[in-house]
Amino acid sequence: MPRPSKIQLNREGRTLTLQFPDATFVLPAELLRVLSPSAEVRGHGAEEPKLVSGKINVGIETVEAAGRYALKIVFDDGHDTGLYTWDYLYQMGRDQDQLWAEYQRRLEAAGAGRDPDVGVVRFV
Repeated sequence: MPRPSKIQLNREGRTLTLQFPDATFVLPAELLRVLSPSAEVRGHGAEEPKLVSGKINVGIETVEAAGRYALKIVFDDGHDTGLYTWDYLYQMGRDQDQLWAEYQRRLEAAGAGRDPDVGVVRFV
């Protein structure tokens, strides 16, 4: 996967725009944070990734190059591990709708939410 020709951080809009040769993707900070490729989120081995909730207001502090193959993203909640390879970022952009839908399904199944100040009440 070629690297993006342009990377633009919009702190106010909490997005990261990546321009690849064949596509441009605008990725929300929340999606990048909850689907971090870090071991903390992805787990170790075959286990299901950790569900990260309450990140609707997360922002990106900085974006740093990690060699010629990835980015290191530092979030304003302190999370700063995991390298976002060009392939992973391209996949996230390409499959964004599907990834959001799956994330929201997992949140609902766990009785969790995107907003850290709003709990989900379930009646049984």
